[in-house]
Amino acid sequence: MISVKRLSIEDARILIDGAREKAKEIGVPMCIAVTDDSGNLIAFERMNGGKAHSIEVAQDKAFTAGAARKATHEYNAVNTPGNLAFGIHTEAGGHISTVGGGLPVVIEGDCVGGIGASSGSPQQDMEVSQAGLDHFLASH
Repeated sequence: MISVKRLSIEDARILIDGAREKAKEIGVPMCIAVTDDSGNLIAFERMNGGKAHSIEVAQDKAFTAGAARKATHEYNAVNTPGNLAFGIHTEAGGHISTVGGGLPVVIEGDCVGGIGASSGSPQQDMEVSQAGLDHFLASH
């Protein structure tokens, strides 16, 4: 039998709270998604002004980070023609994201989920997701 740690809805809300505060600070309304370690959505928030197309993008970033246990910008670095990982973004029904802004949530060495943000530049999305993660880790 395997025992698995996962994020709760309360944990997801803490992640979103931290991300939202950073988005407000930088003045970019975001779509923010949190998934479990299988990439299944736990919670989502579209801030007023968050871009409509960013709804799915944020969820794909969180899916990738949680299920693949890897930051989306790490996939970006290897998703280049000639590299063996080129085309990874077409896998899993096209839900693997290689755009910066998705981060795995790791507790005591275990990936327990993912957070993804979208509506700004990839750098802004990464900052917002990192702020959510930092806020969560500070509370645990």
